[in-house]
Amino acid sequence: MKKFFSYFLLLLFIGSLAGMGWYLWQKSQPVPEQIETTTISKQTIARKTVATGAVVPRKEVNIKSQVSGIVEKLFVIPGQQVIAGQEIARIKLIPNAVTLSNAENSVKTAGINYENSKREYERQKKLFDQSIIPEAEFLPFKQQFELRKQELEVAENNFDLIRKGASEKSGKVWNIVKSTVTGTLLDVPVKEGGFVIESNTFNDGTTIASVANMGDMIFEGKLDESEVGKIKVGMPLEIRVGALEKDTFQAALEYIAPKGVTEDGAIKFVIKAAIRLNAKGKSVLRAGYSANADIVLAKKVAVWSIPEAFIQFEGDKPYVEVEKGINQVKKVFLKTGISDGINIEILSGLSEKDKIRKPKAVNPES
Repeated sequence: MKKFFSYFLLLLFIGSLAGMGWYLWQKSQPVPEQIETTTISKQTIARKTVATGAVVPRKEVNIKSQVSGIVEKLFVIPGQQVIAGQEIARIKLIPNAVTLSNAENSVKTAGINYENSKREYERQKKLFDQSIIPEAEFLPFKQQFELRKQELEVAENNFDLIRKGASEKSGKVWNIVKSTVTGTLLDVPVKEGGFVIESNTFNDGTTIASVANMGDMIFEGKLDESEVGKIKVGMPLEIRVGALEKDTFQAALEYIAPKGVTEDGAIKFVIKAAIRLNAKGKSVLRAGYSANADIVLAKKVAVWSIPEAFIQFEGDKPYVEVEKGINQVKKVFLKTGISDGINIEILSGLSEKDKIRKPKAVNPES
């Protein structure tokens, strides 16, 4: 029994050595080279260029205040639809002390002149009613009284406008900010209690709200100078929005800037394209979405082509290696057309039966 067990261990050891030797021999054998081949086939090839930019409303209007003061009340919130003339905010005025004092003095002066003119008018009217004085002598007093009355009304209106921003007598209201256009309220950058500056000749003023028509959106981006000469107004674009991975939007190029701008050392030109929003099932576009626009420079449908990785060059002449037998290849020069960077159009040189070899990758360390 002991001898049998010893022989069994010896055979097991010898078998293990043999298995290890076989494994090492297999690992040392050269791996057969896999040669990748392809044939010519019909593909749709489109040569494109890409412009980066954003989706923005065609017209965005900043609503500003006509008076300076504190935002007393906001009547709207971002995202709300507004119409032209709709109230956006009410401003509480903080008038200048000197201006307010001058306006108050103007009211007092106009009131004194009015009272004096009124007394004189009433006295002269009694004389005229009694036919003591002629109408020609009475009319200057009547005209003077009406002028003084008008001056008092103007002074009181100015005082109310300076003090409150509104006048009940004249119906003028300056402290209510209203929308000048119809559209979607994009942003309300101010808050209740915040100070705002009026818009005038020397100052743009504080923006109370931004309103835009979200039904008329455009793509605004920049294109490198090497590509801008290949495009023209009217070309179709395909807009891909980063935030909307599944949806694409069609657009038409409508503007190419006549002057380029320097950006990161390169000259780029601004382009604009009108986006079509009438496609069903599309996601909602929001102002400010970053986007890329694919511009089709050339397109051919169902043309003979091969993967560009199979092309080699001798000087500036393209060629491929076509199998002609076992381990035999023939160099075939080609006439090519457009390329999309993946596939290239073959105008002449190949047939459907040709089996094309892919060139070996060049090792940069060799």
